[in-house]
Amino acid sequence: MNREILVGLHGVSKQFKGPERQPIVVLENVNINLHDGEIVALLGKSGSGKSTILRMIAGLVPPTSGEVLYRGHAIKGSEAGISMVFQNFALFPWLDVFENVRLGLEAQKLNTSEQRRRTLEAIDMIGLDGFESAYPKELSGGMRQRVGFARAVVAAPDVLLMDEPFSALDVPTAETLRDDLLDLWQEKKIPTRAILMVSHGIEESLLLADRLLILDGTPGRIKDKLPITLEHPRDRNSTHFRSFVDRIYRVITRPEVPLFGMSEQPGLDYRLPGANVQQLLGMLDAVREESDNDRLELSELADELEMELDEVFPLIEALDLLDFAHVEAGRLHLAEQGVAFLDADILERKVIFGHALLERVPLARHIVSAIEAEEDHKVDEEAFLSELNESLTEEEARRVLEVVVAWGRYAEIFAYDYDNGEFSLENPTAEEVSEEE
Repeated sequence: MNREILVGLHGVSKQFKGPERQPIVVLENVNINLHDGEIVALLGKSGSGKSTILRMIAGLVPPTSGEVLYRGHAIKGSEAGISMVFQNFALFPWLDVFENVRLGLEAQKLNTSEQRRRTLEAIDMIGLDGFESAYPKELSGGMRQRVGFARAVVAAPDVLLMDEPFSALDVPTAETLRDDLLDLWQEKKIPTRAILMVSHGIEESLLLADRLLILDGTPGRIKDKLPITLEHPRDRNSTHFRSFVDRIYRVITRPEVPLFGMSEQPGLDYRLPGANVQQLLGMLDAVREESDNDRLELSELADELEMELDEVFPLIEALDLLDFAHVEAGRLHLAEQGVAFLDADILERKVIFGHALLERVPLARHIVSAIEAEEDHKVDEEAFLSELNESLTEEEARRVLEVVVAWGRYAEIFAYDYDNGEFSLENPTAEEVSEEE
């Protein structure tokens, strides 16, 4: 039986304007159908456009091209049948629980008594009975997020959007709230007919979702669609569950094209992954210690490091970029240079890391060349930020520069003064010192 399509994205692309008014493409040709009676999870690396998809469906931002439909008509703004739960609670601190939840009814023309009845029902249903007059500052993180859920469901939406709703909570609280939400859904105690959620955890997605959509790339595209056939309640330690985890890791790390094959290197504006050197060393160590052949399943690696998806993949990407380790068939295996880095002493590691930066990271090489070209061997950071801003947002350009600063300072290929934002040579030669004097 064909289920009704509640939300549809057809050929959707989204771009924003950068600091110099240049287009920055976030999503490209995305096609998604959300059906009645299903929970769908969006998974993917940071920057693949997952949250942007939710915001377009919520009517917060329009698509640049393509169609975003709700029940067959184009979404032009907020829809009464669509509600959203945010990651950061998004409560008004000057309003109590009752008033924060009642805000979800603002768009509906209801009399005061009906608003009160529905608000109290939502508060009771989500497990906050007795806290109606409490203010957000009096509540724990889990209770504040319950207020967010109550506000989202009080309007009886067809579609519930959730943007990493459990990520700001500690593990026990997140598990309790997730289980409660699933119980409400399965027992049809909430009116919602479909849920679309963004998650940063593979296991979290598998515990809830009927289907996974995996995004990849910059701009983001749908890389794969995976139905989840596990019955509820799902046991994360079962063989079938673990096989799904491994399968998803393989899909996410499966390259459609080589990341940087020998014939192609990343550009100057490549979005360097946020990973510090100690994290990279810890991941290499984990592969060495937990395997006999310097290869380890990604799911086992994530478990060993106690990391979620968004924490693991920047490290894997950085190791691949530096030619320290590579992914094959869902396993991370150490490359020759990664083994040498592990086996080296502290000073030798700096040399190996610096060589990898200059060979594999054009931005690092460009910074060193620019410093060497200046008579006083000093360059202001604004020169590099201006170049990066030609294709990256101001925020992303700053983040990328911060990554290369941390890597370059560790390797001692340049120095950086945080007070005045100035790059200089780390170890000037005797001749350069005498010239400066």
